Amino acid sequence: MSVVGAILAAALCGALGILVPRLIASVPEPAEPADDKEPYADIAARPGLVWKSALACAVIGALIGAAVGLEWSLLFLVPLVPVGAALALIDWRTRLLPTRIIAPTYIVLVPLVVIAALASGEPVLLVRAGIGWALMGGLYVLLWLIHPAGMGYGDVRLSGILGIALGYLGVGQLALGAWSAFLLGGLGGVVLVAFKVIDRKHNPFGPWMLIGALLGIVAGPAFTLWMWGDLAS
Repeated sequence: MSVVGAILAAALCGALGILVPRLIASVPEPAEPADDKEPYADIAARPGLVWKSALACAVIGALIGAAVGLEWSLLFLVPLVPVGAALALIDWRTRLLPTRIIAPTYIVLVPLVVIAALASGEPVLLVRAGIGWALMGGLYVLLWLIHPAGMGYGDVRLSGILGIALGYLGVGQLALGAWSAFLLGGLGGVVLVAFKVIDRKHNPFGPWMLIGALLGIVAGPAFTLWMWGDLAS
């Protein structure tokens, strides 16, 4: 565990977390929104969202920084934290993952991943990131094609972003991050339905994908050792 990495990532993510309400407010409303859709401006104006976002992002940043240490991967992981926080809140409130946020994230993420890989002296990390994008993105495309009513295409778009980041970090991070999203979404959904927090038919999957990705980053190395032992090295 890297204490310095945790402190640095927490400080950077916390500072960027302040911008989460502004990011949410920048999303235009759909051309034909559902009657019960909460406006993005109302979500952004929720009381205390600025400090809550900053605190949540700081905690997440600390977990990520402690897991990866002072590595070049923080170059793209840190900006993903506030973006993920905004997407999780939007999806939770509206069951939508706006392309207005996801598309620019790809545009920023890919160059940062390239820079991180080259700066670290390991261009092979680009291959791993590409494989992660293909595997995780391909899985979600397949699931969407099989049962489009059970998964929004926003989830498919988000899966590519998470696949790039997790694939770059390693096979354990990718496997655990992808698998745990479905486990957490299933078990968490049952619990939330039981407590009547959500409706059975409206369990937004984006937050579970993001939580699963965080779990993959934090516990991925241990998962790799547990699954493959000495073969992982």
